Amino acid sequence: MASSQCCDNPPALIPACGKGKVVDSFGGLKAYVAGPEDSKAAVVLVADVFGFEAPILRNIADKVASSGYFVVVPDFFHGDPYVPENAEKLIPVWLKSHTPEKGFEEAKPVIAALKEKGVSAVGAAGYCWGAKVVVELAKANELQAAVLLHPSFVTVDDIKEVKCSISILGAEMDVRSPPELVKQFEQALSVNSGVGHFVKVFPGVAHGWSVRYSLDDAAAVKSAEEAFADMLDWFNKNLK
Repeated sequence: MASSQCCDNPPALIPACGKGKVVDSFGGLKAYVAGPEDSKAAVVLVADVFGFEAPILRNIADKVASSGYFVVVPDFFHGDPYVPENAEKLIPVWLKSHTPEKGFEEAKPVIAALKEKGVSAVGAAGYCWGAKVVVELAKANELQAAVLLHPSFVTVDDIKEVKCSISILGAEMDVRSPPELVKQFEQALSVNSGVGHFVKVFPGVAHGWSVRYSLDDAAAVKSAEEAFADMLDWFNKNLK
């Protein structure tokens, strides 16, 4: 069962936001896309339970795109993101029909569509729920680079099976992936000399800090911007 921390600070959804565009089908899923269509390097962003319309997530997509990547943010929830106000569909109930394993299966055609359009290097970043999708892709050799941000549902056994360069960005006050677990992730990666890795725990922040925060909170913005810089640096090192 996911903890309530996963559902803290839900974003106000603004479907029209972002510099990119929403397409009805990319690899079979509705998606927000941004960046140069002819880029040979692409990044897939996998949302947390609040879905692909979250304004900060789209802002992140736009910033990644401005660095030359073609960016895809698929709607893995098919128009049904988690809504905290919906008391009849609590998070454990919602998760039964929105499993990360289903997201992984639906992500594979998205990556295939990227390759069909000429992309030769694919990276993916996942937030919370999305981190489990990304680690499954990394285990299946579907990616050249992966980034997990405050992951949920990810296990040490998952990390042991990763086949591409991976960065894990954790939070000091995270009950889903506490620093002790993130340290175990790092130890597992250190044993695998064939996989490049970067692991970091951000002090003073909680689960969701990199994609759900108040723009009026200077400290929160600074931490989120640092996480973004680390993520982009990882892609720049491993996709270009």
